[in-house]
Amino acid sequence: MTEGTVLHADLDAFYASVEQRDDPTLRGRPVIVGGGVVLAASYEAKARGVRTAMNGRQALQACPDAIVVPARFSAYTEASRAVFDVFHDTTPLVEGLSIDEAFLEVGGLRRIRGLPSTIATQLRIDVRERVGLPISVGVARTKYLAKVASAVSKPEGMLVVPIEQELEFLHALPVERLWGVGKVTSAKLRDARIRTVGDVAEMFESELVQLLGTGTGRHLHALAHNRDPRPVQTGKRRGSMGAQHAIGRGEHSPTELDLALLTLVDRVTRRMRAAGRTGSTITIRLRFGDFTRSTSSHTISRPTAHTLTVLDVARQLLASRADVIQQKGITLIGVSVGSLDDNPAQLALPLDVTSGAELDGVIDAVRDKYGSKALRRAVQLGSTDHLAVPLLPD
Repeated sequence: MTEGTVLHADLDAFYASVEQRDDPTLRGRPVIVGGGVVLAASYEAKARGVRTAMNGRQALQACPDAIVVPARFSAYTEASRAVFDVFHDTTPLVEGLSIDEAFLEVGGLRRIRGLPSTIATQLRIDVRERVGLPISVGVARTKYLAKVASAVSKPEGMLVVPIEQELEFLHALPVERLWGVGKVTSAKLRDARIRTVGDVAEMFESELVQLLGTGTGRHLHALAHNRDPRPVQTGKRRGSMGAQHAIGRGEHSPTELDLALLTLVDRVTRRMRAAGRTGSTITIRLRFGDFTRSTSSHTISRPTAHTLTVLDVARQLLASRADVIQQKGITLIGVSVGSLDDNPAQLALPLDVTSGAELDGVIDAVRDKYGSKALRRAVQLGSTDHLAVPLLPD
């Protein structure tokens, strides 16, 4: 059998696994990371029905004997860096997707390292021995199929999909394994009696377009035939930067929501300035009390990383959803800035004035020297800082 050369490596229940690694008394027991909202759950907890983003009270109802531990993002960041060191020691061609997963291209290593399956086996051993964490690896010809293979192999497994058998493997999977098939698309497909990837592959592209729309229809038709020409890319800078915060159920005043929005925008724009990036598309993502979601975006006339400029747009977007928030409640706010470019000349340039750019620079300088809590905006005084989720380097 001929092996593909793309590896998808994905750490298993990453946050929870770090906690179990660092505290031997947690091993083999159901572990929940985070209190009000579940940030991560061990496989023992997942087996009892606990899921990421679940309300903490619901999680404990599903698994009363779960051990709840606070998040330690500094530990997760350190573990992620150690794992990526293993990745880069394996091959120079590494494309990070998040702090706990990456694609690796190993096609040029056959003479010195052996078959891709051999390299994948050693990779799993190296991560376990050097970092002490479980990891699953998929091996296939395309990035899409390698990611599917790693997901199927979890937890702590490895799956090689030979090129000669890739369609046989892919077509037997449920339709939800296709990238981009969420609850809404899944319901449309299953209502049309399309249940497997093979069912999608048997359809004409025009039929899928008529059912799902042009973009989604063409996308799923290509994936169902394992058409994914994307190479493993190194050094690719992210196209957007964002942050989000789960605020829990219950009533939230406009002042509380505005403070959460300001804190998120402040965090995102500071990251942008530190990375030398500017952006022009501001997006807010909301999750309501009934678990439905909303995304709103606005593109400004020229790119910026100026905090108050981005905040002004974000406030307008949030205000446009005020009626829905009042009706359904809100449990999560997310902010991102997209259409990023690398023009530091306009790094903190507001749309109308330049004095705000100077203020951003002063704030950044003080925080860099004395810590993020050394200088705060007046409305943030007395509020609790939300922990920043670790991310790949910008």
